[in-house]
Amino acid sequence: MDDSELEALLRDLESDRVERKSSLSDPTKVRETICAFANDLARHQKPGVVFIGVQDDGACANLTVHDKLLLDLASMRDDGQITPFPVMTVQKKTLGGCELAVVIVEPALTPPVRLRGRTCVRVGPRRGTATTDEERILTERRRSTDVSFDIRALRGATTSELDLDLFRDAYLPSAFDREVLAANGRTLQERLASLRFMSPEGEVTVLAVLVLGKDVRRYLPGAYIQFVRFDGTDLTAPIRTQIEVDGPLPQMLRRLDDVLSAQIAVRTDITAEAREVRRPDYPIAALRQLAYNAVLHRNYETSHNPVRIYWFNDRIEITNPGGPYGVVTRANFGRAGVTDYRNPHLAEAMKVLGYVQRFGVGIATARAELARNGNREPAFDPQDSMTLATVWG
Repeated sequence: MDDSELEALLRDLESDRVERKSSLSDPTKVRETICAFANDLARHQKPGVVFIGVQDDGACANLTVHDKLLLDLASMRDDGQITPFPVMTVQKKTLGGCELAVVIVEPALTPPVRLRGRTCVRVGPRRGTATTDEERILTERRRSTDVSFDIRALRGATTSELDLDLFRDAYLPSAFDREVLAANGRTLQERLASLRFMSPEGEVTVLAVLVLGKDVRRYLPGAYIQFVRFDGTDLTAPIRTQIEVDGPLPQMLRRLDDVLSAQIAVRTDITAEAREVRRPDYPIAALRQLAYNAVLHRNYETSHNPVRIYWFNDRIEITNPGGPYGVVTRANFGRAGVTDYRNPHLAEAMKVLGYVQRFGVGIATARAELARNGNREPAFDPQDSMTLATVWG
């Protein structure tokens, strides 16, 4: 949007595509607005705009727009509170002589968009949580074409092949506020569809099978982790342990944690002050981050290779069958703030289940944990169709 369009919206006090805030004193309200604009319930099919630095009546609030304010606004895109990630830009503008921070939010291709489990909407002066009918409208509006592979329909899969107890007992309570669930009268199929486990046509999606499938590999043969522990430093060394870690996502990641923890050796040192210090050869937090990243960012669509974790006597190699995606390239791979998602809805599911705390910081967290433990800097080798992460003991 150019400055003339923004000025016109800023002056239009009746438009429901505009939200004015004098400051960022209440970030939750701004997130609610971003979520509502992304859902575009009124079907404007045009961006919504949040102006920070102006009063409700359009008067300038004389706010100083500094870099921290812009960074705080930009972080609302991928800090994990709004899922799936909204498409938005943050700019510093001077409009009509008033200095402003401007957040431009595009309508989502795959609504509903939620803020911590709530579907925020705005129609005219009304703002709040979507009703059951409004959420159904958003779900039906979701485009069935041009969507990421993780929410495409899996031909032949039915809800009988999903662990619905896992969905009811674990996933739903993590995805929605208790109040929302208590007031919700939707059918099971409607709830599955609202969380992208069913397509608008009523078919089970890839995401549903990955997260809830009773036999995931029947439909996605490569959706598992191959763990091999070698007694040596190369692939010709004898194998000490070999495990295929599979199952629906929560089960697979829990088992992976057990496998990794069982392999870690802990050395005990005595300091000059006669204190006992325990140090693992690898910090489990770093290994989790790198393994979870591999599960999240791998290519499920065209590769039947598993994620591979090869544990040698001097190092661990984690191979992900998926190269850089979107804005991530070989040149900027691993750089702070540079992230994109081949499987954005799987990312949302991992966040809901607690396996991702913040988006875009997995590699940085792994590096920090390794450095704190005394391990050397990890190495990353991104190729067109795979990515190798190497960690040394």
